[in-house]
Amino acid sequence: MIDLGLARISRLIQNTPQTWKAIHVAGTNGKGSICAYLSAMLNTSGSSCARFTSPHLIDRWDCIVIDGNPVSKSLFLEVEDLVKQRDRQDKIGATEFELLTATAFEIFHRQQVEFGVVEVGLGGKLDATNALQEKAVTVIAKIGLDHQSFLGNTIGEIALQKAGIMRSGVPCVVDDSNEPSVLEVIKRHSQAAGAEIHFPANGEIAKAMSDWEPHQIQNLACAYAAFKLAKPENKLPLTTLLAAVRQVSWPGRLQKLDIHGIVGRRKEVLLDGAHNTQSAEVLAAYVTRHLRSQRQPIIWVVAATQGKDMDGILKLLLQAGDQLVAVRFQPVDGMPWVKPADPAELLRVASENGIEHSALRDAGSDVKQALLWASEAAGDKPVVIAGSLYLVSSVLRLMRDS
Repeated sequence: MIDLGLARISRLIQNTPQTWKAIHVAGTNGKGSICAYLSAMLNTSGSSCARFTSPHLIDRWDCIVIDGNPVSKSLFLEVEDLVKQRDRQDKIGATEFELLTATAFEIFHRQQVEFGVVEVGLGGKLDATNALQEKAVTVIAKIGLDHQSFLGNTIGEIALQKAGIMRSGVPCVVDDSNEPSVLEVIKRHSQAAGAEIHFPANGEIAKAMSDWEPHQIQNLACAYAAFKLAKPENKLPLTTLLAAVRQVSWPGRLQKLDIHGIVGRRKEVLLDGAHNTQSAEVLAAYVTRHLRSQRQPIIWVVAATQGKDMDGILKLLLQAGDQLVAVRFQPVDGMPWVKPADPAELLRVASENGIEHSALRDAGSDVKQALLWASEAAGDKPVVIAGSLYLVSSVLRLMRDS
């Protein structure tokens, strides 16, 4: 269940001291990567750091990371049980995400970390993570149209919700590649909130990371700007911090994956959680540059959450000659409200976007079968898995359990 608001979470964490400094990250795309880069920089600079991002990729507890390592299952379940007891005893009626957020904050306190890097779950202003009190820095990443039923029908309305994480006297790093209308909304809100805006400088980073994609460089520049504000006493050179960032593994974001153990395919596939038009545009540009050599067609494995703009997404991804297999992702642990789109509907949209009927396949709820079909259909051609972070989760879980 999604029920935005801060009343329940505030009661749930009222006895959890916030003994750590928070870096709070909102946005539509890129916020998870920013959190990962920031955490790597903080750890490299000698600071203990916890990270809370969502959704989880394989197990519920892998969304909480302490100094680079997912929290142990035993600690997570112990603290989660405590939080659920509080919820029952005080008759709070917290949502699943509020229980998870409270669990993360309690673990951060127990682990006595110096910094907590926290990704907004949905929106910003009314998201459970916005119950944070001690914010050192806030970050607003790239904003696009997503979750309109909760956040507003225009990009300006959505930007205002994201800007709700700002606090008086707390610096806010803003991705300056956002649309001018978004930046205007954020600037106006920052003045009302009393928060100073900082735009990232990516020139030095772009030069040092010239092999990275433009959006990755922009996310990294935001992370570095936030790091400098959070740790002004840092003496490490940028080159040392970037070396640590290069070691970051962020699954499901332009991830090259070996699925030989599942389907026998020798060639790597590309796994990406692109699930809105903005992230699909980035993925399409990458695929065009790196995989569509000599107009080579792509074999797509696609799933989606109900309600997503799959027409807008597939318009960007698909080209004539491509093939596509649609599948349902597996049930999401701890998020029963998340429902997969019907593969038949995805195939209908793909057909309307120029893909021939003979190039389409419905794999139902069998992710392994979808991968097998795509691998056989592809031969040496590229295979790209996209459309949902929950599909990313299903694929990674399949690989772990195979």
